[in-house]
Amino acid sequence: MAVFFVFLILIVAAALAASTIIFYRMAVSRASRIPANITGMEGFSDTNFQKAVYETTQWMKENNCENWNMVSFDRLKLAAYFVPSLKPSAKTAILVNGYRSQGRWLGETAKFYFGLGFNVLVVDNRGSGESEGDYIGFGWHERKDILAWVGRVLERFGEESQIVLFGISMGGAAVMMASGEDLPKQVKAIIEDCGYTSAYDVLSYQIKSSFKLPPFPFVHLTSAFTKLKDGYSFFEASAVEQVKKSKVPILFIHGEDDRMVPSWMVYKVHEACASEKELYVVKNAGHAGASAVGGEEYDKKVTDFISRYVC
Repeated sequence: MAVFFVFLILIVAAALAASTIIFYRMAVSRASRIPANITGMEGFSDTNFQKAVYETTQWMKENNCENWNMVSFDRLKLAAYFVPSLKPSAKTAILVNGYRSQGRWLGETAKFYFGLGFNVLVVDNRGSGESEGDYIGFGWHERKDILAWVGRVLERFGEESQIVLFGISMGGAAVMMASGEDLPKQVKAIIEDCGYTSAYDVLSYQIKSSFKLPPFPFVHLTSAFTKLKDGYSFFEASAVEQVKKSKVPILFIHGEDDRMVPSWMVYKVHEACASEKELYVVKNAGHAGASAVGGEEYDKKVTDFISRYVC
């Protein structure tokens, strides 16, 4: 009997170890393409993703794009694309891409800020696009990368800089996590669109909705493995805890019908935020769909918010 129980324990341990590796590869490992089957990823098919990347690349080339690079705190070579404004300006929008995406997917957003007279710095997060990295940081390590990109902008434009941070989905979580750091005074406003409360919350939601599995023990074990391999846990990657320390005004945006990052998360981060803040929830909008559904109202909300803090 004792041998049977030992054998059973070994089988269970092996199964849990295997499931941890599988979930890590699905959720955290770098991927070369958008996974089309993730619940709630409206509009993220391979075809329109590739088309958006191509069109954005062409637009950047036509507007004197500069390729920027830097080395991260953990020695990854990171890439970004800098598009100078038509008229010389010290206003810069730093755009942060979402989960398993890349900066050049943000073409329409780049054009929007460019149209407002901003220089635009479009970032490829670690583990995406042209940036190095074999894992996704769920915003936690990306927050440090954002601070470094802010530093690069300050090197270029000096004390007169006025910087706006924008992030969508995981990028939204990343700029919220950056808000809790010691940002320079030149960072005037943050726009987050459909970011999540924490890596743990969003992965727990996804494993339940997509795979009908309980978060425990799968998310917990994968978090522990990620801590050992990549240096962070899903629990510490918390936008809620970071916005409690924010001193920069934040506009929180979310689609009411978001099925990837449920809308209850935006209310939680908005309530926790310690700085000046505004909430904008768009009816009938899915994940990353608030801009398309909101249309002119969305643009006006963002423009009006920025104009309060950027001259």
